[in-house]
Amino acid sequence: MTHRPSLDLAAGRGRRRLERCSKPVLNVPRNSTQEVIVTATPAKSTFSFQATDLAHVGVFGALIAALAIVPGFQIGPVPFTLQTLGVALAGLCLGPIRGFAAASLYLVLGAMGLPVFNKGAAGIGTILGPTGGYLLSFPFAALLSGFVAMLVVRRGLSALTPFLLFGGLLLSRYLVILPFGVIGLMRALGKSFPEALAIDASFWLSDAIKSVVAVLLAVAVHRAFPRLLVQR
Repeated sequence: MTHRPSLDLAAGRGRRRLERCSKPVLNVPRNSTQEVIVTATPAKSTFSFQATDLAHVGVFGALIAALAIVPGFQIGPVPFTLQTLGVALAGLCLGPIRGFAAASLYLVLGAMGLPVFNKGAAGIGTILGPTGGYLLSFPFAALLSGFVAMLVVRRGLSALTPFLLFGGLLLSRYLVILPFGVIGLMRALGKSFPEALAIDASFWLSDAIKSVVAVLLAVAVHRAFPRLLVQR
């Protein structure tokens, strides 16, 4: 009987410990619910952007084809057309990757037999002809001018933007289109380098005018759609 109180006291302590252990312990920070919600929110799908990119590529590929079909005039063995305007717009508006893809799509459609080259021409024979060098240069010209446009437009439009974009077109014209075109003329027509260069030089003024038009249109497009190049 002398040890009964101590036993009761020990039993009471045991019950209190059991009650404390049986209570759920919720050490959840206040902001944890918000964190879980943010984590559980599914990431925005990029499929819409991919679909938009494909649409842009298709539209500008079709634009190049439509401008190529517009009647032009002949300067020696090479016709003067507006297709280079479409290539310039593809690079300046879409940037390097999508611009390259749009110009490549145009070439693939023509090589497959669709009448999208000048005067409704089509097929591999056109690409292997006197204008083949110019045609093959289009994707790379759009790539270079598009890269310049991406760097310029992502910094924000300013008074210098048209001049910088025009400089990008000049780079693509004389670093890409000119050597491709001259080599194509030399190969297909057996021209010497000075003769082929003289043929190419006959387009320099008209190409400069088309470049100015492309720059003005591209600046208007980027003002209307300011995130067109920011996203890519």
